[in-house]
Amino acid sequence: MSPPLDANANANVDPKVLQYENFIHDVLKKDLQKVLEQRDSVYEKISQYLQLKNTIQSLQDTGCQKLKTDVDLGCNFFVQAEVEDSSKIFVAVGFGFFLEMTHDEALRFIEKKTSQLTAFTDQLTKDSAKIKAHIRMVLEGLRELQGLSDEPEDTRREIH
Repeated sequence: MSPPLDANANANVDPKVLQYENFIHDVLKKDLQKVLEQRDSVYEKISQYLQLKNTIQSLQDTGCQKLKTDVDLGCNFFVQAEVEDSSKIFVAVGFGFFLEMTHDEALRFIEKKTSQLTAFTDQLTKDSAKIKAHIRMVLEGLRELQGLSDEPEDTRREIH
């Protein structure tokens, strides 16, 4: 007596299922995590530039040249500093370089830089959506291989 056809089919399907599950876990989810971490890092840079923009605008509004501030020396150790002439500031332009700019130059630079970074975050968001779609597609393929029915809409959850 030969085994039922379903048993042979399941024996052939199991290695494929494991291969797809490993692909989801080892490749797609790690790629998704990298893209989301990179996007969060870019959002942090945008936040820092916007904070600088607000500081510059408040300096311009007050019209005061002298500035008292706290400077982070690292590891959350702060010292008080006094700036005699705050008409020019040093702005991080990337790759560890700083450039001395007037307030107006810095504001123009910040506008360009934040728009560039925003475009980059939009691209990263699209990339993450594509990866999520790939994960969902592979999961649907796994369902078909295992002969499972579709999940009801209310039990589906967002892929993170």
